[in-house]
Amino acid sequence: MDVIEVWSGRYACLLQSALRLTNEQYAAQLGIGVRTVASWHSDPAVVPRKEMQQLLDTAHENAAPAARQRFALLVSREHGSTASGPAGAQALRVAIAVVIRDDEVLLVCRRDDDATGLTWQFPAGVIKPGARAETATIRETLDETGVHCAVRQRLGKRLHPVTGVLCEYFLCEYLAGQATNSDAVENVDVMWVPTKAVPRFIPADTIFPPVLVALEGQT
Repeated sequence: MDVIEVWSGRYACLLQSALRLTNEQYAAQLGIGVRTVASWHSDPAVVPRKEMQQLLDTAHENAAPAARQRFALLVSREHGSTASGPAGAQALRVAIAVVIRDDEVLLVCRRDDDATGLTWQFPAGVIKPGARAETATIRETLDETGVHCAVRQRLGKRLHPVTGVLCEYFLCEYLAGQATNSDAVENVDVMWVPTKAVPRFIPADTIFPPVLVALEGQT
């Protein structure tokens, strides 16, 4: 039986479905808080920290054969393929919004226990099957921060060097709205940051190069 190389919130939820457990039962089996399980449902692209990856590995390895088969089937359906086992986390597609307002850019602060090494980052959300990436970019930014924006330019896509998730980046123009933390389960804070100060919040070597170029053009 194949294994998951990197667990994401979505894969964790699929395992829960395969085990046929409620949020409370799943949390109890893993020895974690119910809020963490709920956060996986609210943000399928999140990558749990190393200790949580190990707990999910164990839960998968100890699952009954029938549950493991259900999990493999669910993942295969998720990817729209007939493969017998799950693939890597990069099958997930996430829209990243680089929202500019004058010489500032919008950032959100993720909760440390929900991501591996990622704290401050640009607003992001999963692109659902059949949905346009641009639509997801605008919707997720509004849902997370209360900010209305419009896509100005597609900056490209890549596999994120930390999460392994397929990310599509968009340069966006601020339209209206006060930046607020509209998703307290997933985020700690939301704020506008001077574009030239972004490397103080996000390591420069993890920022997509076209994003750095776009930010430099705003200074």
